[in-house]
Amino acid sequence: MELFTIDAGYFKLDGGAMFGVVPKSIWNKANPADENNMIRMATRCLLVQDGDRLMLIDNGLGNKQDDKFFGHYFLHGDDSLEKSLNKHGFTKADITDMVLTHLHFDHCGGSIEFNSDRTKYQTAFPNATYWVGEEHWNESMAPNPREKASFLKENILPIQESGQLKLLKPAEKFHDKIELLFSKGHTQSMMHPIIPYKGTSLIYLADVIPTQAHLPIPYVMGYDVRPLDTMKEKNDILNMAVENNWVLYFEHDPFNEACTVQQTEKGIRLKEQVRL
Repeated sequence: MELFTIDAGYFKLDGGAMFGVVPKSIWNKANPADENNMIRMATRCLLVQDGDRLMLIDNGLGNKQDDKFFGHYFLHGDDSLEKSLNKHGFTKADITDMVLTHLHFDHCGGSIEFNSDRTKYQTAFPNATYWVGEEHWNESMAPNPREKASFLKENILPIQESGQLKLLKPAEKFHDKIELLFSKGHTQSMMHPIIPYKGTSLIYLADVIPTQAHLPIPYVMGYDVRPLDTMKEKNDILNMAVENNWVLYFEHDPFNEACTVQQTEKGIRLKEQVRL
């Protein structure tokens, strides 16, 4: 099993929203804000190759939204999903499994694209099965008012219409070597693949711990629908990571790709930086 970092580009979000109740005087040291209080965010996806299966986890914002939409998020940099796949010798047509941790637009926007004459939508990965947790899919179909703006129908409904969608029940897996952990603090039934890696495991954190700066338990995003659940889930994941020497893989950290952690007198904190 081989793992590849896939950099799908950078965008910006409000720093206060990303750190919730944590004061700016603290979080600004880890991720400095610009004059609009916006901080840089990565969309760092993960490609897993195992035999004839090529599995991509999340796919960033995509490029089909209009300028007004993207103007809110200040897309920048030269990285893109396609460029990153090409760098490793792959194309979107090579992907056999498109694994979506959840359906917020910055994680699944690349699932769907316009056709060549921009008259209709089509799946960006024509040969892939799209895997989504069933509970989360149901949530996206009838979202709560807090999350509604994050679920864009043009990112979601065309997957179902294509016939490529497969829904996973909590006890099911998309690959026999990859375990799945589900969390509910950020959004209902967000999916976290746990992947064999160099004698241990790597956990794809998605938005339960979006950046390395979010390792302290109270550092919880203002976007989370159940912040107290997020805190418990973070605590459980971090304790498992210490016990098993897991690698934590950060989807949104603009500086740090992955790390291991250790118990300290201040709680569970950074042990070593990791690059795949």
